[in-house]
Amino acid sequence: MADKKDSKTPSKGLIKKKEKKVESKPEKEKEKVKDKDEKMKKKSEKAPENQPQNEVTPQGNGEVPEGAQGPAKDEEFQLEPMELPPFETIVGDRMNPTFFQFQFKNVEYSSGRNKTFLCYQVDIQGPTGESDGLRGYLEDEHSCSHAEEAFFQQVLAFYDKSLLYTVTWYTSSSPCAACAAKLVEILRARKTLRLIIHCSRLFQWEEPEIQAGLQALVSVGCKLRMMRPLDFVYVWSTFVENEEDNFTPWEDCQDNFQYYDDRLCDILK
Repeated sequence: MADKKDSKTPSKGLIKKKEKKVESKPEKEKEKVKDKDEKMKKKSEKAPENQPQNEVTPQGNGEVPEGAQGPAKDEEFQLEPMELPPFETIVGDRMNPTFFQFQFKNVEYSSGRNKTFLCYQVDIQGPTGESDGLRGYLEDEHSCSHAEEAFFQQVLAFYDKSLLYTVTWYTSSSPCAACAAKLVEILRARKTLRLIIHCSRLFQWEEPEIQAGLQALVSVGCKLRMMRPLDFVYVWSTFVENEEDNFTPWEDCQDNFQYYDDRLCDILK
């Protein structure tokens, strides 16, 4: 193929030279150049009306992102800065099985897993013994509220101090430092709410601020656990669109659990 490209290149140059040949008379040459300049000038004046010069380039998936500015007006050729809308938190009953198998895999290095999936189960008990509950999952994007904070904004925004709340989470990773601090505030303010978090992986567990955040969570009564193989089976059967298929944990699931469990014990001791 390289040979073909090399053989074509000089032939195009010869064609261009032939097309540019004009009559040798100086007067006719000047007239043609003058006419050509006038035509180009008129063409450039009409360009904003006839040519979509300011269309937004499709981003990745072939779609024009929302929030992007359209063609500039008044013959201006510069687009205003493009602002992409924030990603929304997704809330549902059951998640896609492919998402679960990738996002919840308890590998040590979580490359590409840049969001948090949170499966929740809420048991609410009234003063007379009546009970109610909530169940579902949500996922976040790094451009909006994290899943831990979004849960208390969209799922359990209402709080009644006369009720007893037992909240159980199964998350793809442990809370970041900022989320841990917010959860500490919530647990201090809501005295009748108990929070249990089962984590598939530990998020940046070597960072001192992460360790301090997890320690602060435990100090206000939150129970932190690493997900065992049986926990993955439970999440699959309860929160995933499994089409009644059985789930078998991956080969190193138990070993990875033990690795993270040892790290968590070291942090909390």
